[in-house]
Amino acid sequence: MIVLAVRWYLRFGLSYRDVEELLAERGIQVDHVTIYRWVQRFTPLLAEAARSSRRPVGDRWWMDETYVKAGGRWRYVHRAIDQYGQVIDVYIAAKRDRAAARAFFHRVISTAGAAPPEIVTDRAPVYPKLVDELAPAAWHHCEQYANNRLEADHGLLKRRLRPMRHLHNDRTATVIIRGHASSRTYAAATTTSPPRSRSACASLWPSTNSATPSDRHYAPVEPIHHEQRRPDATPRWRR
Repeated sequence: MIVLAVRWYLRFGLSYRDVEELLAERGIQVDHVTIYRWVQRFTPLLAEAARSSRRPVGDRWWMDETYVKAGGRWRYVHRAIDQYGQVIDVYIAAKRDRAAARAFFHRVISTAGAAPPEIVTDRAPVYPKLVDELAPAAWHHCEQYANNRLEADHGLLKRRLRPMRHLHNDRTATVIIRGHASSRTYAAATTTSPPRSRSACASLWPSTNSATPSDRHYAPVEPIHHEQRRPDATPRWRR
């Protein structure tokens, strides 16, 4: 049930109260604050479990950055996808500069295990030197409209973040954005190869079942009616 609630929140444009309502319709009374704690704690575990179910990283990468607001400040989200549409990795930085781009390049190459034969970026001046330095054998493709595929993928992330009022801090932004990427990978793997996905998700259950009662408490939420809040109050339309 915990995994289901976390996946709902990460995969679809739902708020914590929306997930609370969906669980209540199934007879599970959980407070929205508890769901927030579940998301923060179990999203990294779910992402790690889904990692083994993803297909091998492709040989053509799209790399670009977008921006989100975390803690009232704008942050740049560097993202990379392959030709299969799966998100290779994400990196959140406070500035859009050469140091952030270099750190992201190192991270995504480390995640994939090797540099690809082809890299597609926009025309930002920081990319040609980094590609020549970190992936000298790769063909750097930066023509106009070549990066539209990743720009459209940014839209999927923004659509997920839109129902949220705000992201509290950089850690929350990192958890949610990486969790959204892993949930998409898991959903694609479930469609193409269910046995692998089930075995990967099974490794998450010992961690969730071993949680302490305080970490996975089910806070009962009784419906509060207007009459219960102010039983002796006179309706406004009768005043």
